[in-house]
Amino acid sequence: MTTIRDVSKVAGVSVATVSRAMTRPEKVSEKTRKKVLAAVAETNYKPDVLARNFTTRKSRTIVVLVPDISNPFFSRVIRGIEHAAQRVGYSVLLGDTRGDPAIEDSYASMVEARLADGIIQLNGRLPFDGVEEKTVPLVNACDCVERDDIPTIALENAKAAKAMTQHLLSLGHKRIAVVKGPNTSSLTKERLRGYAEALADAGVELDNSLIAGGDFSAASGGSAATHLLSLQQKPTAIFCFNDEMAMGVLHYAKQLGFSVPDDVSVVGFDDIQFAQYCDPPLTTIRQPAENFGSKAMTILLGMLQGEEPAAMRQYLPYEVVIRQSSGPAKT
Repeated sequence: MTTIRDVSKVAGVSVATVSRAMTRPEKVSEKTRKKVLAAVAETNYKPDVLARNFTTRKSRTIVVLVPDISNPFFSRVIRGIEHAAQRVGYSVLLGDTRGDPAIEDSYASMVEARLADGIIQLNGRLPFDGVEEKTVPLVNACDCVERDDIPTIALENAKAAKAMTQHLLSLGHKRIAVVKGPNTSSLTKERLRGYAEALADAGVELDNSLIAGGDFSAASGGSAATHLLSLQQKPTAIFCFNDEMAMGVLHYAKQLGFSVPDDVSVVGFDDIQFAQYCDPPLTTIRQPAENFGSKAMTILLGMLQGEEPAAMRQYLPYEVVIRQSSGPAKT
């Protein structure tokens, strides 16, 4: 059976260097790491992971809790996590929780059992049912938790939603509808707040009949469009709290005979890859999704090495991306 000494001979480095390259790759040069990995591949060396974990008390695995793995925005965040993890020899275990607390809790318990070292969560619920909270290294990304002691990478959602609403107001729209996310989501609450602030600043009264429910899926966007575009006083613009719902609105608006943006403007939030290929291309808020993931992973790695986060809440920039789905209100 191939041993670590065989790898060291092929790589031309010491056994200690091989061990360091495999367990603490950030401690060796890129040239040495590649030499060791090539020797591992050549010798078909299989390290005893369980024994290593027992010795170091580290699994070199982190858990990512994803509320909906089919959501294109989350796939970009995961890519950022993966890239940052791979650079330092960590593996990523994805938990597609579908918003189920029991699934979230089962993944969280893996950290307590030392099958994983920490958690990055992409929603706003703390997965600590039955798990001793203070023992679980955790970073929150994308969605916010209402706690000051959980490191969080976030967007200033209220400001971003306010900026998008102001864009529509600048085009002359007064009856601006929204398709929100779940009421329990902090994203929904913050984006509603920004929308309401923009209306108030412009002297436009908020009309609750123009607020439609959604769940961040394209189907819920379609249902909202059917409802909003059947109102006696129809909206001239619809602001969807993510791009998938905006795509559902675009589709159903056309099915109902409405032209976008001539009859109704439609805008979204996220700037997923497909947004630019909609018909018409979608005006939206661009979020730096990959940066959410890479920064969350960097903070978690620091926590695992005993470092305190520089700040418990870090905000990333947004951009209003104007495309052809928004236009002047009809007079």
